[in-house]
Amino acid sequence: MSSQPPAAGTGPPAWAHERFQILSLDGGGLKGIYSAAVLAALEQAIGVPIISRFDLIVGTSTGGIIALGLGLGLSPREILDFYVRSGVEVFTDRLRLRAIRRLVRPKYSRSRLEHAVREVFNDRLLGESSKALVIPAYDLDADRVYLFKTPHVERFDRDWRVPDWEVAMATSAAPTYFPAFRLGSDRTRLIDGGVWANNPSPIAVVEAVSSFGADLKQIRLFSLGTTSAATVRKKSLDHGGFVQWGLGGLEVLLKGQSVGASTAAFHLLGEEHVLREDPVIPAGVLKLDVVDSDHLIGLASSYSRHLAPRFSSFVGEHVGLELEPKMSEGPGKL
Repeated sequence: MSSQPPAAGTGPPAWAHERFQILSLDGGGLKGIYSAAVLAALEQAIGVPIISRFDLIVGTSTGGIIALGLGLGLSPREILDFYVRSGVEVFTDRLRLRAIRRLVRPKYSRSRLEHAVREVFNDRLLGESSKALVIPAYDLDADRVYLFKTPHVERFDRDWRVPDWEVAMATSAAPTYFPAFRLGSDRTRLIDGGVWANNPSPIAVVEAVSSFGADLKQIRLFSLGTTSAATVRKKSLDHGGFVQWGLGGLEVLLKGQSVGASTAAFHLLGEEHVLREDPVIPAGVLKLDVVDSDHLIGLASSYSRHLAPRFSSFVGEHVGLELEPKMSEGPGKL
């Protein structure tokens, strides 16, 4: 089965009457441990590589890193092990007075994150992915959205040359946490795709329709979050200014974007065609950069136990499209 959609006006693709299945992965920093653990448990439950059930994978920030790894053939278990092994090192701030420093500088150094993703992806390129990928970022110079895409459409002839580690750095350059990232090829200044697409579900649906010619009735979307907090919004926000919203507003924006994205996906596809997993947990238990790995993995184990039968029924026996990698030099290093 060809991974290339037909040119405009040449008629429907060969798989027009089949399903088109999407895996959408939210951002969430170290909470990506939860996502990777859920995927690992689901893969074990269905007995085949989980990416084999999907035609398209879309991921933002930590979800983008997971998507890149899956595209290179790394298993969810290998990706989970990488997060547990490298997370503490990446999100360690050895500088004192970090609260004061963060008023004018990012909380964390870029170097540790870069070392971690370069160790995993080596010199592999985005074009080496065996699955169609879309990874959101944001272009600060042009002040517009930026999407990294594999060459699953003929006109997408540029991004495939970008090293995976650079894509990972760009999509995860969260403001106040990490500095912006400039691509090595053209020096484009990029930040975390989570500023506009922390839940990339609508992007995934648009890509399925516009690039693959899929009909909305064909699409099945599995959208995986990184957990959300049951937060009580402080009354100070009602009449707050920079101080109140500066301290508590970012989480509201991320939550609002995520809820809006899920709502759009449900309206476009219908509730029976969307499976959304994003458990609500008590506020303060987890943060983007501070988590208990064992707690997250245990949480994933508990939720995936109940999710697995629904997931298996939802994705069925569908065999997803595969891309022919532009370059292939063996698996990433974990």
